[in-house]
Amino acid sequence: MDENKMVAGKVKKPGKRGRKPAKIDLKAKLERSRQSARECRARKKLRYQYLEELVSSKERAICALREELEMYKQWCSAMDQGKIPSEIKALLTGDEQKTPQSGSSTKAAKNHKNANNSSSAHT
Repeated sequence: MDENKMVAGKVKKPGKRGRKPAKIDLKAKLERSRQSARECRARKKLRYQYLEELVSSKERAICALREELEMYKQWCSAMDQGKIPSEIKALLTGDEQKTPQSGSSTKAAKNHKNANNSSSAHT
């Protein structure tokens, strides 16, 4: 009786603890596996959709920033020639409402703010 233990009047044989694994129906196991694979593919599809949307939004932000950079380059070249663009005059004097604009500087400033806000929200 060295290997057997006496617990509450019953002899216990050494071995694995816990429940014995029930015989699992092979069809049920296959169906669970298929269902798990379907769910995995659905999660993967959602993840890729999210990443594609993220890339698209970043590309739009890049385009807006490139437009803004081009506008600033034009301003710099104009100032190098001794001319002060009306947009800069308006920004310096605070008369944005009074000067007629094509809307490019205001639009660029808004795009710049939106790009900064969206990039800080995702990081």
